Amino acid sequence: MPVEESSQDAPTATAVLEYLVRNVVDDPDGVRVEADDSRSRLQLNVHVADGDMGRVIGRRGRVANAIRTVVRAAAVRDGVDVDVEFVD
Repeated sequence: MPVEESSQDAPTATAVLEYLVRNVVDDPDGVRVEADDSRSRLQLNVHVADGDMGRVIGRRGRVANAIRTVVRAAAVRDGVDVDVEFVD
């Protein structure tokens, strides 16, 4: 599970995010989640294998927005606000 150390600020949100993205893509081993806590909110950056970004974004961004909603709900359990970015 390739997750950066600073993601320990939101372990539940990070685990949920990684689980959701791994189950959407064709190459689950190509999923990488990095946490960036340099801003006021914790930002979770998702990297996927070539060709899988379209599956994660979905039509008109619906899959991406659904993932963001679920991860934000999971972050409540961690007591933090998170932003999810899908990095190409």
